[in-house]
Amino acid sequence: MGFWEKDIMYLKKVGPQRAQALAKEVAIKTYGDLLHYYPRKYVDRSKVTEVRDLRPDTYATLVGKLSHVHVMKSQRGRGRLTATFTDGTGNLDLNWFQGVKYLEKYLKTGEEIALFGKVSLFNRSLQMSHPEVDYLKDENQAMSSRQIVPFYPSSDKLGRVGLDSKGFRGLTYQLLQDGATYIQENLPPSIISTYKLISRQEAISHIHFPQSFGALSAARRRLKFEEFFFFQLLLAQRRGTHRASHEASPFKEVGHYFNTFYKEHLPFSLTGAQKRVLKEIRRDLYLPIQMNRLVQGDVGSGKTMVAFMTMLIARDNGFQSCLMAPTEILAEQHYKKLGNYAEKLGLKVVILVGGQKKAVRREVLEAMASGEADIAVGTHALIEDSAQFKNLGLVVVDEQHKFGVLQRARLWQKADPYPHNMIMTATPIPRTLAMTLYGDVDVSIIDELPPGRRPISTSWRGESKRLQVFGFIRKELERGKQAYVVYPLVEESEKLDYLAAVQCKELLEQHFKEYRVGMVHGRMKPEDKDVEMQLFIQKKSHILVSTTVIEVGVDVPNATIMLIENAEKFGLSQLHQLRGRVGRNDEQSYCILMSGPKVSKVGKERLQAMVDTTDGFKIAEIDLKLRGPGDFLGIRQSGLPEFQLANIVDDQDILREARKAAFELHEQDSLLTAKELHGLKWYFEQYKRKYASLSTVA
Repeated sequence: MGFWEKDIMYLKKVGPQRAQALAKEVAIKTYGDLLHYYPRKYVDRSKVTEVRDLRPDTYATLVGKLSHVHVMKSQRGRGRLTATFTDGTGNLDLNWFQGVKYLEKYLKTGEEIALFGKVSLFNRSLQMSHPEVDYLKDENQAMSSRQIVPFYPSSDKLGRVGLDSKGFRGLTYQLLQDGATYIQENLPPSIISTYKLISRQEAISHIHFPQSFGALSAARRRLKFEEFFFFQLLLAQRRGTHRASHEASPFKEVGHYFNTFYKEHLPFSLTGAQKRVLKEIRRDLYLPIQMNRLVQGDVGSGKTMVAFMTMLIARDNGFQSCLMAPTEILAEQHYKKLGNYAEKLGLKVVILVGGQKKAVRREVLEAMASGEADIAVGTHALIEDSAQFKNLGLVVVDEQHKFGVLQRARLWQKADPYPHNMIMTATPIPRTLAMTLYGDVDVSIIDELPPGRRPISTSWRGESKRLQVFGFIRKELERGKQAYVVYPLVEESEKLDYLAAVQCKELLEQHFKEYRVGMVHGRMKPEDKDVEMQLFIQKKSHILVSTTVIEVGVDVPNATIMLIENAEKFGLSQLHQLRGRVGRNDEQSYCILMSGPKVSKVGKERLQAMVDTTDGFKIAEIDLKLRGPGDFLGIRQSGLPEFQLANIVDDQDILREARKAAFELHEQDSLLTAKELHGLKWYFEQYKRKYASLSTVA
C-alpha cells in the first residue's frame, strides 16, 4: 500500500473518532483524500497592524502579548472572558462570550501571540470580540497568522471534534510535513515546459499554504490544467478506440445526384456555414472510418438541407440513408421536406412510424429491404427488428438527446460495416461545453441563418400590459397569421398550470370570438393531441394554447406570435426553443414574454437576455454562466466529471490548452509508452477506473 492510500486514522492528531467524522462528513478516508481537500477561500493575514493604527470596522492581524485575562461570572452561569492585548504601541480590549471554560485554560499572559479579528468601537474605545488567537512558538498555530491563511469547508459535527478550519489547517500541515516528498509528478517535462506550469509538488503545497497570491494563482492554474488534461486525454483515447474499431465504407464519389441537386434544384443559396459543414462531412465520409459528427445549428439554420445533401453523397456511392426523429409530427415534417427535394431527382423517400396501416407498413418495409427506398424517415419504428435495409450507409439522428445510446446503436447494427453517423440538434450547446464533452465526436456548428430570415422581435411585458398584447395578437390574426400561447409545466404546480391554461383559453375565446382557440396538454391522448396540432398546421385553428413545450421542430410557417405565459418559470434554453417555433419564413415574427409581479434577480437576467439577443449560442453561454455546468446539464447525465477547481465557464483558456496538449500527446504516443510518461500513465490508469462510467454523446 502506498503512502497516499494509508487510512487517515493513522495521521498524527486524527485517531478513530476524528477519522469516523471525516469519512462521514466529507468522505476523507485516506491521506490522499485529505491532500486533495482544497481550501474554499484565503484570507491575507500577512500584513501586521499596530494597535495605534487600528480603525473601527476593519479586520486586522496583530502581534503582541496578553497582559491580563479575567473571567467575569454571571448569575446564569455563562459568564464572559476579557483580556487586554498590548504590542508596545497601545492596548486593546478583547471579549469572549462563548467557550469561556476552554479559553480560561488556553489563554496565557506573557507569551507572544497573533490575533486576527474585526475591530469595533464601544464606549469610545476600540475592542475585538471573539478574535482568533495563535501562539507563535507553536508551529502548527503559527501558520494561521502573518501569512495568507487557507479556510477549509467544515461542518458543525467536524467542529465539535476540533476540525473547524483551523483544525484542518493543522492536519493538512502535518500531512505535508510527512508526505511532501511522496507527491509524484503526473505530467511530462515537455508539457510542463510548453505550458509554463509549476511542478505538482509546488502546486499542492501552494494550494494549501501559499507564500503569496502569485504562488496561489500558479498553483490553481497548474491543478486546473491537470483536471482538464486527464479528462481530455480520456476523450482522446475513446475517440481513438472508436475510430480503430468502427470501420465504414468510404464514400469516394460526389457525383450525379449531389451535383445535379446543387446546380439545378437548390431552393436557396447555401450559407457559408452550411458550405463549411458540408466540407467537414465530405472529408469524414472519404475515409474508411465511421463518421461520428454532431451538427449543431440554431432553429432555422438549415441543418435538414445539410443532412439531405449528405444523403445524396451516400446515394452517389450506392448506399441508403435513414433519418430518425423523436416524434411522429417531426418525422412527418422531415418526410415531406426531404420528399420534395428527392422527387426532383427521381429518388424514393419512405416513412415508417408507429400508427401506420398494415398494408402501408408492409410496403414501406419491403422498399427498405429491397433497396427501392433511397431514404427512410421514421421514429423509433426504424430500430425494430422488422425494419431492415439492403445497404444502409448513413444514419442521421435528429435531436439525439431524446434517444438512448442503445437505441441509436441498434440502427448501426442494421449495416455491415458500420454506417456513417450524423447527429443533428437545434438545442444550443455552448462552445465550451461542446469542446469539453465531445472529444470522441467531431462537432460542426452552423452559426449562420439563411439570407432573408428576419430576427424574431422579442419583448418582455408584465400583467398590466395584457390588453395591449391581446390587441397586438388581433392585428396579426387579422393579417391571416396564427399564434401560440404556452404555459410552463412545473411538476409541483402541474394542476395549477393546467387550470391557468384552461382559464387562459376561456379568456382568449372571449376576446377572440371569431377565431378558433385550440389546446394541447399533457393529459390528452396522443391521437387527440395530434388532431389539435394538425388543425393548427392546416390553419383551421388560429391560436394554440399549450401546457407542454411545443414539440421541438414543429414547423408552422404561418405562426408569427409566440406568447409565453409566466416566462420567468422557464429556463433560458427552453425559452429560446419556444421562440424558435415562430420566424419560420421571411415574415417578421414576435416572441412576447409575460411575467408575474415577482421575478427573481436571475429570472430578470434570463428574460433580459432573451430580449437582448436571438443568437442561440450566446443564449446558451449566458445560461451556462447563470446556472453553472452541473445544473445546466445534470452532471450525472452529462458525461462530465465533477472538477474540484476547474470551471468550464471561467477557465476556457486553460481548457483549450489542456485539450490541445492531451490530443497532441495521444496522437504522438497513444499507448503512453515513452519513458517520460511513466508517471502520467500510472495516474491515468487510476483516473480511467474512477471515471469509467462517464457517458458519451454518441
